[in-house]
Amino acid sequence: MAEFDLIAQYFTRQAAVDLGVGDDAALVSVRPGYQLAVSADMSVSGTHFFAEAQPFAIGWKSMAVNISDMAAMGAEPKWATLSIALPGVDHPWLRQFSDGLFACADAFEVALIGGDTTRGPLNIAINILGEVPRGQALQRNGARAGEDIWVSGCLGQAALWLQNRLGHLPLHADDIAMLATAMHHPQPRVRLGLALRGMASAALDISDGLLADLDHILQASRVGAELDWRALPLPRLQTPIEEETMQKAVLAGGDDYELCFTAAPQHREALLALSQQLNLPLSRIGKTTASPGLTVMNGNVALDIAKKGYQHFG
Repeated sequence: MAEFDLIAQYFTRQAAVDLGVGDDAALVSVRPGYQLAVSADMSVSGTHFFAEAQPFAIGWKSMAVNISDMAAMGAEPKWATLSIALPGVDHPWLRQFSDGLFACADAFEVALIGGDTTRGPLNIAINILGEVPRGQALQRNGARAGEDIWVSGCLGQAALWLQNRLGHLPLHADDIAMLATAMHHPQPRVRLGLALRGMASAALDISDGLLADLDHILQASRVGAELDWRALPLPRLQTPIEEETMQKAVLAGGDDYELCFTAAPQHREALLALSQQLNLPLSRIGKTTASPGLTVMNGNVALDIAKKGYQHFG
């Protein structure tokens, strides 16, 4: 099948842009007073997903993890490009993959405006663009000592599913089903990111693990942090889980795609009200400190965490 026929059949839609799929480049107009937020993410078979995973889920998650980057910046996601390497033309797989990709794009009003296809090991690279009012983007370098640290949603679910999938953690069937949803259909927190403009001093999304990603904020902002293990939002499972296993999943498991952010204590009531408004749990899990370093306390005991998160070249 010719490359441009494949693109036309599976990845071409009408989009509200100046010029979309079919030319050497797309043309888009950014609203006056806004900045363009740009991010890119790659999903590689065998690293980010199992080759036998449902293609709809691969399509959804490939788009969702990019939209999550826009949420973390307080940006409104608008446009995306897709570059994909395929071992061959598998029409049923492509149909389901593109259905999942567009289901996520449509849910967050993102237009696919270009990209590339080639033959090779399955590799999905998405470039996403969004708009944010000039000077209002959520960055990683704005945290100050004495601020609250918050996370959205629940942590550790995808990591626990992976441990089960690898045969390391027996789980009840109902637990597996719940955790699989978190793994394969993450929900980008776009509405939260937009609402955090003017409240959050720093923010990011959790992809490699809470401790590893929070450390990016601490390094960029030149502050430290103390977390309270008892305040972290844990998965509620039917299967009894050893505390050490839960700690590793929640603190360092990754693939959560929840937002972690800092905010001054004066915003606590507003953030709790926002949690109710969005029907999204927001948990205050610790505080930033003037002294460098990252400590997790369980009561009066500091947890010994050897691994902070996933490292591609670790």
